[in-house]
Amino acid sequence: MEDSKPTEYRVDLDVYNGPLDLLLYLIKRDELDIYDIPIAHITEQYCKYVDLLKQIDLTLAGEFMVLAASLIELKARMLLPRPVLEGDDGEALDPRLELVRQLLEYKQFKDVARELGQSAQLAASRYPPALRKDDLQLDEAQRELDLRDVAVWDLLEAFDKLMAATLAGKYQHEVIYDDAPIELYEADIIDRLRTEGSLSFSDIFRGRVTKGEIIGLFLALLELIRQELIRAEQSKATEEIYIFPITTGQAESTQANDPDNSH
Repeated sequence: MEDSKPTEYRVDLDVYNGPLDLLLYLIKRDELDIYDIPIAHITEQYCKYVDLLKQIDLTLAGEFMVLAASLIELKARMLLPRPVLEGDDGEALDPRLELVRQLLEYKQFKDVARELGQSAQLAASRYPPALRKDDLQLDEAQRELDLRDVAVWDLLEAFDKLMAATLAGKYQHEVIYDDAPIELYEADIIDRLRTEGSLSFSDIFRGRVTKGEIIGLFLALLELIRQELIRAEQSKATEEIYIFPITTGQAESTQANDPDNSH
């Protein structure tokens, strides 16, 4: 059974969730040495994520396929005799050097951005109580969300396992189109969170059996996280991811009094 995803919707990943970020995630997840990357292994794992992204958003996957092609080329070069640079005492040039350089530069920029964010939080904590963010009249979109414990790639990995378990053994010849707008799935998630307080990642998809519905809910989940209306938490990398609402009584009141603040 082959379903289409909700139409006219595109996943929006920020600059820190691009191809190099995925590589760093895989290196950290598999506890690899960034200076001695096993190219065959990392290429296989990277391409699995690219295949998953193709199911969700082919345009977005195209941005990752460029690096996938480079990894495949690098994998082939690792099997060939390595050129030797003159004056290097016969030491062969490692084809991975350029990739390692790019990863280290990217990691440096990302670390600096995180440190600046932490410095801003520390400075904010020193303000008098009357000037703290929680006491200001801010709507929910202006509040800060900390999702460092659960990266987009953690959500994608959980989504891949869910898809495999839910659609295992189903026929692939029937085409069912899902025209439900993404806002409908977002409203469903928010309503359930308001009622139950929190949901596990798998509970979000409970009762959904078609590929279109599952993808629609997952896209809605990513969009709600991006809009800082929900947060995702995970105590350990191998344990269940839990989803919590970020809405407060004050934020709901602000939204209710603002007729232009529609989603």
